[in-house]
Amino acid sequence: MSLSEQMKFIVQELNKDPFNKSYNLISFDSLEPLQLLQVLNDVLAIIDPKQKIDLREEAPEQTAVRIFTLLRVLKYKPPDQINMSEFRAGIVQGEKPIVYPILEWLLQKVPDLQKRAYLAKFLVKIDVPAEIMQEEEVSNIYTQYEELMDQFKELHKNSEQLKNSGFNTVEIRKDITNMEEEKEQLIKRIERLRRKVEQHPNSQKMMTVAKNLRVERDREKRLAAQKQEQATAVQHLDQRIKRLEAQLRDSRQSSTGATADSLIAKLEQENRANGYIVKEQLPKDIQQRRKMIQNLQKVVSVPAMGHSDLEELRKQITDLNAEVNQLIEKRMRSGEPADDKLSLFRQQAGIISHKKEAAAENLRTTRDEFNHLTQELEQKREVVSTSEGAEVLKGEEFKRYVNRLRGKSTLYKKKRAELAELRAENGVLTRTEEILHQRNDHVNRQLGVVERKKGVAGYRETQEELEKVSSMKSELDEMKGRTLDDMSEMVRRLHSEIADRRNTLAPVLREIRPLRERVQELSPEYENKKQVYERQQAGFESNMSKLDQEVKGYKEECKAEESRYHYLNCMIKVLQVQQTRVDSEMKAYVSSDPQEKKKTFREIYSKKIQEQENLSRGLRERQKMVRENHEPNMKQMKMWRDLERIVDCKRHCLQQIFNIGSTTGANTMGGGYGESAPTLLEDDRLVL
Repeated sequence: MSLSEQMKFIVQELNKDPFNKSYNLISFDSLEPLQLLQVLNDVLAIIDPKQKIDLREEAPEQTAVRIFTLLRVLKYKPPDQINMSEFRAGIVQGEKPIVYPILEWLLQKVPDLQKRAYLAKFLVKIDVPAEIMQEEEVSNIYTQYEELMDQFKELHKNSEQLKNSGFNTVEIRKDITNMEEEKEQLIKRIERLRRKVEQHPNSQKMMTVAKNLRVERDREKRLAAQKQEQATAVQHLDQRIKRLEAQLRDSRQSSTGATADSLIAKLEQENRANGYIVKEQLPKDIQQRRKMIQNLQKVVSVPAMGHSDLEELRKQITDLNAEVNQLIEKRMRSGEPADDKLSLFRQQAGIISHKKEAAAENLRTTRDEFNHLTQELEQKREVVSTSEGAEVLKGEEFKRYVNRLRGKSTLYKKKRAELAELRAENGVLTRTEEILHQRNDHVNRQLGVVERKKGVAGYRETQEELEKVSSMKSELDEMKGRTLDDMSEMVRRLHSEIADRRNTLAPVLREIRPLRERVQELSPEYENKKQVYERQQAGFESNMSKLDQEVKGYKEECKAEESRYHYLNCMIKVLQVQQTRVDSEMKAYVSSDPQEKKKTFREIYSKKIQEQENLSRGLRERQKMVRENHEPNMKQMKMWRDLERIVDCKRHCLQQIFNIGSTTGANTMGGGYGESAPTLLEDDRLVL
């Protein structure tokens, strides 16, 4: 962003709320350094109210320290082309190239910076010297301080989540009010029904019967739930029996044709493989990991390397490579035949060891995959066993199921068509009802007019109310009779339903008794097997978690080492390029050729610096000349504008006189115009 656009943005933002300044580009650009610093301080005071201070009452050093501290808290980064000493001096002196970027950055993100300044009051830690921290009381207080700071972070995070969660208290209160109104309506309805029932002569007996019915229904539900649980348990046990039988069949099939010698040989082979993994493979892996950890710890403990350290390491690598080459040449010159024979055997042994390592790794991978597939199979079996029905349709059953679905689909389409017809008919009837209501209202209005004319207004309403009262009385009488009949019918029906339920539940209870006995017999075995399974599962899970943690740690270490390796390679390439540039620069600088010296960066940058200084000097002189000539130039511009206004006025007057003279000359005689115009022009020249 250019300087003019930067100033325009700053002025626009300062003229808005909450700053409410009345600057324009000229007035803002003409601010003195102290005034510009005051504007910066006002913006910082909006972000942090503690910064609201008049700079005339504060020392410049305190102002600079206070502004530096707040900018560091707000995480402001100065431009790359400005070093810190120039940045500090620019803030103290109120220089525009330093203050303008700060104002632009602050005004772009005022709400975020207000939040950051608020959090900084609670989250910026207090610097306590190490010798004071050694005291136990101070250390405990500082620990409590850090814990409170973490608690504040969590509470602030929860507060922000609640603010952004979208809950509306108005809607919640409205829902609570509606629920309370519904509760009151239900209470009133219950009271009305209770009073209505209490008026009946057999109310106590009917309430007892209804209570017994409710108890029996609850009991029926509990029995149905128990029956479902027993059926599910029986089904799980059947499935478990089937799995155990399948495992038994697999074991028998695997043992058919097998002798004790073959089984022992198989077990010995597995034992050798496991022994190789435990005794040779795993110690090597552990040793490699430990060596890698030691190397990483050494790398971490070593401080950051400079150019001289890298040169020293390169020199050591070169010396070691030369020493290795000398040893190889010495060994090749010795040419002992015994070593040649042993090298062949060593090579074969290395190939065999590599094959064994590959086979062990393949065995480990296969076992992991087998365990994973076994767990997945068990999960699938559990899902199938817990799902409703717990069966998979096959063959004819699946075809019948598809046919049933097709029939239901046809029925659904038919019902949907009927529903569409009913909706259309409902629309027609609704529209007919609206038309009839309109006609009824029109007829009622006409009848009201006729009644008022005849002097019997309100006759029809009174007659309708009397008819309603009589009809309501007859309905209440009928309702009382129906209520008594309904209550007696309900009592009779309740008795019959209770008897039917008892008859239907009797065979179910007889069926449940042997199942309960069977469950009681199988429960101890189930508990024992469950405990064994849980112990084994806990052991396997603990081992798996340990191995997973180790694998994750090793993977992270590998990634860290790979990233460090690539980073070091990139740094070496960068340093090589820089070294090449330095060598070429030194070569050109030491060269006796003046043309070659002119190509050095030092000469180029010195020339550019000189050009920029000359340009800056010329611009300063031009600025000084503009400031010195500003007031005379403004006076001259004002005089020129006054002169233009005088000339415009005279031209306007000449045009009016010319129009008047041409009109009078046309009416009287033609010689008057020719004499008057030159005289006016001469007068105009004289005035000018």
